[in-house]
Amino acid sequence: MAQVRAYTRNAVDLGASLLTGGHGYDSPGNFFAPTILDHVTEDTDVARSEIFGPIAAIQRFSTEDEAVTRANATEFGLAGYVFTENLDRALNVADRLETGIVGINQGVPSNAGAPFGGIKQSGLGSEGSAEGLKEYENIRFYDVARRATA
Repeated sequence: MAQVRAYTRNAVDLGASLLTGGHGYDSPGNFFAPTILDHVTEDTDVARSEIFGPIAAIQRFSTEDEAVTRANATEFGLAGYVFTENLDRALNVADRLETGIVGINQGVPSNAGAPFGGIKQSGLGSEGSAEGLKEYENIRFYDVARRATA
């Protein structure tokens, strides 16, 4: 929870607007209020990190290419999200995102039959689905000649 609080504080210190949340509660457990940050800039920790906490960091962009470039500028690549009414546009953007998972018009892009895994510093390989089973295979290669060669 301290890390999520630090991400929020850093973003606000660097010019982001805190629209809601940004605090924990004085109660048992580790609950951090759902947080929305607007006008988040690329130099903030929240824009460059893989956040495992309830923070929505809103960054403004002018073109689709700018949005993809900024999304791919991080060293992480677990999941990306595209929200639009134009499915062709969504698929075009999704194809260019450097992530292992892409949610199109949904915030929880996962199901039991789908592979789950990231790229870059978010992991190698996948788990779940037929693709995930390949991670547990032991591959053997045989190079056979009919006769012994010198």
